[in-house]
Amino acid sequence: MTFNVFLTGLLAATAAALPHSARSGESGAVETRDSGSGGLQIVNNMGTDVYLWTTASDPGSMKTLSTGGDYSEDWITNSNGGGISIKISTSESQDSVLQFEYTQDGEKLFWDMSSIDLDETSDFVKSGFTVQPSDSSCKSVSCAAGDANCKDAYQLPDDVNTYSCALSAGFTLTLG
Repeated sequence: MTFNVFLTGLLAATAAALPHSARSGESGAVETRDSGSGGLQIVNNMGTDVYLWTTASDPGSMKTLSTGGDYSEDWITNSNGGGISIKISTSESQDSVLQFEYTQDGEKLFWDMSSIDLDETSDFVKSGFTVQPSDSSCKSVSCAAGDANCKDAYQLPDDVNTYSCALSAGFTLTLG
C-alpha cells in the first residue's frame, strides 16, 4: 500500500513537472508496428486528428494521428529515472491533454490515465476513451462519453488510479 501511494505520487509529480508546450516547428510522422506486445497502440475513432507527444525529460516531437488511424510505440525508459507521459490533444498545443503515463520497475509496468490537464469540455470527454491490456489479468479502463469525472482516470494529483501489469503486455488506448 505504501509503495502504491509512493508510486502514485511519483507519477503525478513527474507528469506535473514535464513541460507543457511543444518545441516550435517539430512534427513527426506517425509510425506503426505490427506487434501489440510490450507497448501502447492508440486508435483514433474520433472525427478529428489528434496530436501526440511522448515526454520524458523533454516534450518530444509532435506526432499527428489522423482520424481513423492508429499509432504504436514500444515501452521506453526515462534516462533520469522518472516516468513517461504520452500527452494527447485535439490541438497542436498542450493546453488540454489526456495522458497515458507509465514507468517500469523490473518486469512490471505501472501505468495510469490522467485527465488532470484535460478541459471538461474536451472532445476526449465528449467521445470517451478506453484502455484494454492484452493480458486479461490486468485492469482495463473505460471512461464513457460525457463522463468528465471518470473514476478510472486521475482527476486530481492525489487520486489512486495507478495500475500494474506485466511489462510484456500490450495496451490499446481507443479514443472515441
